[in-house]
Amino acid sequence: MGLFSFLGKSDVTEFAKTLAASLAKRYPPSIDAATEKKISEARLTKVLEDVLNQATEFQRERQLGLFGKAKLGNEFRWQLKELGYTEKFIEVATEGLMVYVTRGSAPAAAASDKK
Repeated sequence: MGLFSFLGKSDVTEFAKTLAASLAKRYPPSIDAATEKKISEARLTKVLEDVLNQATEFQRERQLGLFGKAKLGNEFRWQLKELGYTEKFIEVATEGLMVYVTRGSAPAAAASDKK
C-alpha cells in the first residue's frame, strides 16, 4: 500500500455523500436558499453539530491522515454544492467539518472532558 493509496478508495467519497444526505434531510437546501429562514439558529447549530459528530466518529474509525481529511472536506463541499446549498452555508459547514475532524472530537465534548 502506497502513501497515496487511500485517494483511490471510495469510502471517503461515499461517507461524504452520506454526510451531505444526512444534512439535507434535516436542513434541506430549499430552506437554506429561502430568503426567510424557517429554522432557528439554535436548531441549525444542533443539526450541524449532529452531522459533524458523525464525521468525527468516521475520522476516529478510519484514522484519516492529512490527505484523507482534505479529501473528506473537498468531497463534502462538492456534495453540498451539488445539492444546491448557498455558497455561504457551504463555507460554514465545510469549515466546521474540518475543525471537527482535525480536533478529533467535538468542541463541546472536548470542553466537558477537561472538567
